Amino acid sequence: MVQNFKIVVEKHSDVYVAYPLGTKGVVVGEGQTYEEALADARSAIAFHLESFGADKLEPETRANLP
Repeated sequence: MVQNFKIVVEKHSDVYVAYPLGTKGVVVGEGQTYEEALADARSAIAFHLESFGADKLEPETRANLP
């Protein structure tokens, strides 16, 4: 099963930071360029899914938000 994630990439003063929107679990990528940060976040998502399982990163729903 393929999961799709919206990934936000932010430019900070010295680095780009990327993270998937609305997911349980903390996954962050970073890089010197937009492309590096995006690739790092995708790699981190794949690692997280492989290591901990899809249920540990599933998208948040309204029901489980505070």
